[in-house]
Amino acid sequence: MTIANLTTETVATLREPGLYWDASLKGFGLIVRGKNRRSFIIQYRVGKKQRKYKIGDAAKIKADRARQIAGNLFDAIAKGEDPQADKQAERKQCAAPTLTLRQAFEKYIEMKQAEVAEGTYRDNSLKITKLYLLGARYFGPLHDVGVTEITRQAVAARLHEIRKASSDVTAGRARAQLNAAFKRLMQEGLAEQNPCIGTKGQASRPQRDRVLSDDELRAVWNACDMKTDFGKIVRLLMLTGARREEIGGLTWGEIDLDKGQINLPGKRTKNGRPHTLTLPKMAMNIIKSVPHRVHREYLFGERSVGFRSWQQAMARFKPDGVIDEWKLHDLRRTVATGMAEHDIGEPHVIEATLNHISGHKGGIAGVYNRAHYTKQMAIALAKWADHVQSIVDSVKRKVIAFPQPA
Repeated sequence: MTIANLTTETVATLREPGLYWDASLKGFGLIVRGKNRRSFIIQYRVGKKQRKYKIGDAAKIKADRARQIAGNLFDAIAKGEDPQADKQAERKQCAAPTLTLRQAFEKYIEMKQAEVAEGTYRDNSLKITKLYLLGARYFGPLHDVGVTEITRQAVAARLHEIRKASSDVTAGRARAQLNAAFKRLMQEGLAEQNPCIGTKGQASRPQRDRVLSDDELRAVWNACDMKTDFGKIVRLLMLTGARREEIGGLTWGEIDLDKGQINLPGKRTKNGRPHTLTLPKMAMNIIKSVPHRVHREYLFGERSVGFRSWQQAMARFKPDGVIDEWKLHDLRRTVATGMAEHDIGEPHVIEATLNHISGHKGGIAGVYNRAHYTKQMAIALAKWADHVQSIVDSVKRKVIAFPQPA
């Protein structure tokens, strides 16, 4: 800090970076940041806070004029005015209107709808995104706040409330949706920062490794009421290893009765890749038992959305002998494990049957290996169906010879 008599002549000679205070007007000064970066300022107090206010560029305003402006500002400050606060308010008023969080969410959802149309985002995923982002019970209290004003503290507080009202899992899923939205909004220039960073996510849980035994598989199979959609779905899951949403959302357009196949488009699979399965006779018989009603697209569940009542159906489903806690997804793990243990298909065929991208199809290998293994998967599923039938009938599995693909 240097004291100097700030005149047009002396200002022209001040080249060393630093702060120069005027010798005659207290609080009036010049900041030098470089040869062509010099600004006249004033320094003053509002209560206990000390503030600086930029008067103007020294290259555009002369020292005498700057001193006159400084004197007028000090007079206004003495009357209780705050020029810095007034300047910030003016900037805020002139700035473009900020999107509210809800408006930003709606724009984000429009982007995801376009991805659904392109087949790069699943329709079911979009419905979940809408639920968490637009649902009042999740981030509703923040919907009217400007998207650039959402703080980490506000997000953490909402996640805490969601966790108390529902569960840690629900809070973790809500946070994941919010995090994905803000990442995209930042890329589109609609948000300045991601307030999810540093907030508490879902607590890590041990990975499930539940595999049903043969006795448990038999109990589940026998508990299926084939007069209900859920009973048919469960048996199809046991025979195919598919995900529950893939079977519960089956449409007649995805089924080729002549070839005995289901053809899932990429928007209905978890990894976004189309998946074709040639079903064994046992599975096709279940599909053929579903009435094909006029103007009804879905095989199961409600007319417009397919089967969704998973929790209610599982609560009523009580297989004899299945004592330990189990979930529908355990059937998928059981199919994969059972195929491997009974030498039903090579590991890469099992992975392909489950539509997993790993091993032979993972990383750079997947770029060059474009094989679909359709015939091998058909043989593996047929052998697995035979194995399931032997479990249900409580007899030793018959080994059926299938022609090997070329």
